[in-house]
Amino acid sequence: MNAAIDLMWQNSYSGTSVDDICNRSGVKKGSFYYFFKSKSELTAAAVQADWTKKKLQMDGIFSPTVPPLERFERYFDCVYESLAERQRWCGSILGCPLLSIGSEVSTQDKVVRDTVDSILDTKMHYFISAIRDAHAQRLIFAPDAAAKARALFACFHGTLAQARIQNDLELVRDFKKTAWDVLGVKQISVTAA
Repeated sequence: MNAAIDLMWQNSYSGTSVDDICNRSGVKKGSFYYFFKSKSELTAAAVQADWTKKKLQMDGIFSPTVPPLERFERYFDCVYESLAERQRWCGSILGCPLLSIGSEVSTQDKVVRDTVDSILDTKMHYFISAIRDAHAQRLIFAPDAAAKARALFACFHGTLAQARIQNDLELVRDFKKTAWDVLGVKQISVTAA
């Protein structure tokens, strides 16, 4: 599953064959088909397994015990560090694996699309919760936390896509200022306040 995610994230869904996945993971093709009926089924399972690992980290970052705006700061820093590490490994900024895979196959593969959509919906709820808490604490004005979260979520994922296209990690590093603008935060560094 790790081989599938890595190859599809770096190359693309259509550019990754079952043979590529088997070669990377050291699995025989017959064994692959024993566990999965198709590349689509493997992709959905791999995306879900990857999310299950990352969800624990998200739970910590977005814990209600962490001040709401600091949750975003931690999240953006975490994404930046993850992309920087991946860049050292493969030489490129890969953006978000969910968006890379999901946007490529969304019109062709309902199983993968539904899996990615469900995970993105769960991620959105972290944003909603933090924005709701920030509003309740009068740190920002966001009476419609879901609408504000959708705007920030879309803006961030657009930045990740742009960083991938331009192979420019600084776009991700600089995103906090944009996030604060979207949220209506007056200070530049939440943790320094």
